[in-house]
Amino acid sequence: MNQKFNFTRRKFLKASTFGLISTGIAVTESYTQAEKQADEDEIQPSPKVKEYRILGRTGFKVSDIACGSIYDEGVLSAMLDAGVNYIDTAESYPGHHKIVSQVIKGRDRKSIFITSKMEVKEDTSKEGFLTRGRKCLEELQTDYIDCLMMHMPEKVETLKTEGFHAAMQQLKSEGKIRSVGVSNHGSFWFKDPEETMEKMLLAAAEDGRFDVFLMAYNFLQMDQSERVLEVCRDKKIGTALMKTTPVAKYYILKSRVEQLDKEEKEVHPLYREGLKRFREKADKAEYFVKKYGLNKPEEIKKAAVQFVLSNPNVNTVCYSLRTYEEMEQAVRLSGTRLGKLSQVKLDAYKEACGELYCRHACGLCEPSCPHGVPINTIMRYLHYFMSQAREREAILNYGNIPGIKADVCRQCQGFCEAACPYNVPIQGMLLLAHDQLTL
Repeated sequence: MNQKFNFTRRKFLKASTFGLISTGIAVTESYTQAEKQADEDEIQPSPKVKEYRILGRTGFKVSDIACGSIYDEGVLSAMLDAGVNYIDTAESYPGHHKIVSQVIKGRDRKSIFITSKMEVKEDTSKEGFLTRGRKCLEELQTDYIDCLMMHMPEKVETLKTEGFHAAMQQLKSEGKIRSVGVSNHGSFWFKDPEETMEKMLLAAAEDGRFDVFLMAYNFLQMDQSERVLEVCRDKKIGTALMKTTPVAKYYILKSRVEQLDKEEKEVHPLYREGLKRFREKADKAEYFVKKYGLNKPEEIKKAAVQFVLSNPNVNTVCYSLRTYEEMEQAVRLSGTRLGKLSQVKLDAYKEACGELYCRHACGLCEPSCPHGVPINTIMRYLHYFMSQAREREAILNYGNIPGIKADVCRQCQGFCEAACPYNVPIQGMLLLAHDQLTL
């Protein structure tokens, strides 16, 4: 755990996920007991879930670490073997229902909490929702779904879609679903700016018909989430988290510009301007690397998860994993909390790299865009592409965005950047997204 690495600047940029510190701090302050235990756990074989929490009014005891969109059957099965008992899926995740169905075969179904999600179209009738709900059951090859969620509603009015609620009530009466939920991490905003995640989820809590929320929350993005979590506690609404480990994307942008230079292709001035702004912020980050002796790339991600696990209003944290190593790292965080040393790491990272993270579910810059670019949605697809190995899905989703895309940002004055309260160099990131996600 205490092995140190001496990075040159180039090696450091390569070592971190996208060239920015996803790291921890080596200081002389002694470990807290929780951190010491977590460190000792890292060398133990076969990690197991250590903590279960009540998922709101459902009454189900869920593991504090949960399964997100894991597409490897072996990894997903290993998560369940380790004691993870919450699986998140959706009808829109290509082939994922089938993967889940294979993994849960032969297991005690009552010990696993499965959620799936359905997008709500304004013209969908009760019968339409019933048909889709039953298709989810058929694909999952299960007699019931523990929680069927309304997936990413764009406005408060959508939460009240009567066809959806009538269908959910019937499925409940038939024993096909146990509870109803809603997921949100910002609207798609393809046409006109809609409500924020906070407004949506607070309205859902007030509605009273939703038992579980799936939402974005992390140490860089607390302002739209903490009030929602408090309301969930008071109303006994279960809480599952996503987007808990924010990642910066400097290295990808840097690499792309260098590749264009190597190919002797024209590089748009805004790319270079975006890179310049990124580099200024990266140089600031490197100062903190040297000042605090930041080293291991995985330490900041570990601390980020411990941050959300330390919130008593959080019930479970969803992980989208690809390898057994990532699975073991995730499970070992079960039952841990953020200690003083880890808090120092997060504070340093926030000061150094907070301006390099486009907040999920934010959308505060979108009303300033004269072209109506769906910034929040594009940044989410870029996240899928770069951070979650969901390249094909991200490219298809970006191609299906109706109307304006990020190519118009080439001729823009950068109104989004001027409006961003977090000083994110968003224009360069949008151009990068267009470049990466366009076939």
